[in-house]
Amino acid sequence: MPDNFTIELGHRTLSLEFGELAKQANGSVLVRYGDTVVLVTATMAKQPRPDIDFFPLVVDYEEKMYSVGKIPGGWGRREGRPGEEAVLAARMIDRPLRPLFPEGFRNDVQIIASVLSVDQNNSPSIAAMIGASAALTVSDIPFEGPIGGVKVGRVDGKYVINPNQVEEEKSDLDLVVAGTADAIMMVEAGANEVDEEAMLQAILFGHEEIKKICALQEDIRAQIGKPKIEVELFQPDHDVTQWISDFATDKLKEALYNQDKLEREDDVSKVRELVHETYLQEFGEEKHLENQKAINTVLDDLTKTIVRSMIIKGIRPDGRKLDEIRPITVNVGKLPRTHGSGLFTRGQTQVLTVCTLGLKSDEQLLDNLTEEDRKRYIHHYNFPPFSVGEVRPLRSPGRREIGHGALAERALLPMIPGEEEFPYTIRLVSEVLESNGSSSMASVCGSTLALMDAGVPIKSPVAGIAMGLVKYEDQVAILTDIQGLEDALGDMDFKVAGTEQGITALQMDIKVGGVSEAILREALAQAREGRLFILGKMLGVIDKPREDLSPYAPRIITMEIPVDRIRDVIGPGGKTIRKIIEETNVAIDIDDDGRVYIASTADGDGEKASKMIESYTKDVEVGASYLGVVKRIMKFGAFVEILPGKEGLVHISQLANERVNKVEDVLNIGDEVLVKVTEIDRQGRINLSRKAVLAQTE
Repeated sequence: MPDNFTIELGHRTLSLEFGELAKQANGSVLVRYGDTVVLVTATMAKQPRPDIDFFPLVVDYEEKMYSVGKIPGGWGRREGRPGEEAVLAARMIDRPLRPLFPEGFRNDVQIIASVLSVDQNNSPSIAAMIGASAALTVSDIPFEGPIGGVKVGRVDGKYVINPNQVEEEKSDLDLVVAGTADAIMMVEAGANEVDEEAMLQAILFGHEEIKKICALQEDIRAQIGKPKIEVELFQPDHDVTQWISDFATDKLKEALYNQDKLEREDDVSKVRELVHETYLQEFGEEKHLENQKAINTVLDDLTKTIVRSMIIKGIRPDGRKLDEIRPITVNVGKLPRTHGSGLFTRGQTQVLTVCTLGLKSDEQLLDNLTEEDRKRYIHHYNFPPFSVGEVRPLRSPGRREIGHGALAERALLPMIPGEEEFPYTIRLVSEVLESNGSSSMASVCGSTLALMDAGVPIKSPVAGIAMGLVKYEDQVAILTDIQGLEDALGDMDFKVAGTEQGITALQMDIKVGGVSEAILREALAQAREGRLFILGKMLGVIDKPREDLSPYAPRIITMEIPVDRIRDVIGPGGKTIRKIIEETNVAIDIDDDGRVYIASTADGDGEKASKMIESYTKDVEVGASYLGVVKRIMKFGAFVEILPGKEGLVHISQLANERVNKVEDVLNIGDEVLVKVTEIDRQGRINLSRKAVLAQTE
């Protein structure tokens, strides 16, 4: 019989089942939350991986399409590489777990979360995060957890744990919090201009629930947990550490303090080379080869110690004050043929964002475990190697690109106008041209600029800033606009995006405990000051969306037609709609609900296409007059097309006021003629009169 443990979470039961499934993994758990079911396994390699200087943790989040009763798309009809949602879920699980493994741990560890059943009211990613911690906690893998994770919403001003679908639709906050019983480790949020204090209280509200989840796992460990394995941890030799500290400390200090990133990296590289050369000369080749990895590790640790200790004293590597933002330049309209573009430069971080407007058919199709099947606002983020002065192959987007793109997309989402106001698909592409920290927040700024340059009527401009925190001994320093070195060596980095009114996106990773509520409040307040400063710089260049779209952007006309007339517009085999497109040089999308989107550029005629569609869906009315075309002539009269595909008969007696002996005396095939509908008989036949119109004009 499996061991089953439960807890009430958000007024629903969360169940953790151990001992029945996947028993050959080091640890496994079946998590049930409502009808959401996730199997999570944790497995560790028996030996450490040699010649690496990092902890090789891999988190895989496997979306099984059968979990929502779907068959995967594609010709193979099986799950392929992880989709965007799966990548984001894996990153979200990885971030709070990674800091909780022992320093120097080099054994490969793999977490696999297999989503087996999904109830849309209960998040599988939250179940997977809790399951990952539980599997590690009961396993013999060294792990300094447990952690818990929850979603927090805010409905009518009240915070809600793990909101259901109805509550999510009403919520102005979509927040994920993860952490241990003692510390918040990770925050990921999207919001509709929520103020800093409300965001902070939401984080603390979520942490109270996390404490209960951690307490449950501690109880589980006490009852069924395995003893932890003693593993070999990489630790540099004390004598090597002392020698490097004595030899290199002053040299590294001098090399590290330089405003230019590339010069600084070059100077530090020369110091590292000098350390290796000197050690080789003093201790010989054999000793150097034996301690080569240790030398690099000690140099990394020494660099970290130097930078952190100096920051606590108020000295940053590039000489800025703790709350000082790097120089900013802003440019829009850089690319003449695109629909909109924005170039945002902050120090040595530079991002060019390009906006493209498209039709409804350009929407991104989604094939994931949610009920959403498409989206009309898309943000893509590219990070080419030249942006950091490196050479490496160009590949498809990785986890970093997907994660940064999603964060920037989330920041602008509440400001994007609705489809009724602006019936376009919107794609933003952020090209990172230079990077020295916070390229994702530069992408947010570039996106705002590109949208306004394109004439998209966003509700408010959005800016973003990356903040850092260093906690050294008993002192704390909060940094505004962190660069890459400060990001890598700090204890907390958080990215905040928003408008003048409030926060729209937040991402936070905390690597240490003891970050109090007061420190978090101060950090958020300092971030707000920085965000408003950047917004001021942006608005000094373009303060509102352009009134007109680019001449190269499509102009979209929307109209509605009866659902039962869609077939008339499309025609047999698409013949009718192709004819409209060919004659007017437009693009046309028709929704199943009868909404029609007509897109035309400078050489297209959207108004003509609209009138043609209207004519195909219009009903013939008795008493109305129409300008028709003669299609056929018979002895007894002429057949005139008064609307596309709708013909009526003008009897020879109705051609003129005087007697007509021969139809051809009055009309010929192809003639345009004004006629009046006099009758539609029981069989739907339309009777027309030219004589009735002549009488009206006389």
